[in-house]
Order: sequence, then structure tokens, then C-alpha cells
Amino acid sequence: MSTRAIGAAALAIAGSILIFTPRNTRAAEDGGALFKAKCAVCHGANAEGKPALKAPSLTSDEAKKLSDADLTDMIANGGKEKKATHAFSKKGVSDEQVKALVAYIRELQKKS
Repeated sequence: MSTRAIGAAALAIAGSILIFTPRNTRAAEDGGALFKAKCAVCHGANAEGKPALKAPSLTSDEAKKLSDADLTDMIANGGKEKKATHAFSKKGVSDEQVKALVAYIRELQKKS
């Protein structure tokens, strides 16, 4: 097999992996890195919350009941209370990154 054929086969395999990997899985992986960088210090590595910091669990039954729109608003804009500590859209976090964080939080909720 020629080098060109091997390269083409490798490219086809890589493309197939990207196409068939669920988008939510990739979003959750990206969200995991963002969560560790932006959220874990207050909410804990597994989103279990830190009562001493008054940071709630994101895996509690109450948090699981929140809609994606509510979680998105909390992360991007600070929620109904307009918490400045959460208004990440004003801190350079894009809409896609917020979606990735929501996806990651949902993955953590499934595990708890």
C-alpha cells in the first residue's frame, strides 16, 4: 500500500470518528475543561458544592430540576439574581462554551 493510500485511509478514519462521535459527548468534554478552570474552585471538582463557600451542589435533585435555559442563564448572566460571579458571558465565555458547560453539568448529574 502506498504512502498516499495510507494517508487517505487515516484521514477517512479520522473524519468518520468526528462525524460519528456524538456532539454532546464532545461538548461535555470541552465543558469539562471549562468547568475545571472556571467552576470547580467553588462548586467542587464533581460539582458537589462547597457549603463553606455557599456554593450549591450542581448535582443535587434541585439542580437536576433546572431547565437547560435556567442553567444557561445562571452561567452566562448570573441567573435571576444577576450574580456577578457567574456572569461569564461578560468575562469572555462564548455561547458555545456556556452550552458545553451545561452539557458537562448534565453529564455529572447523570453520574450522581
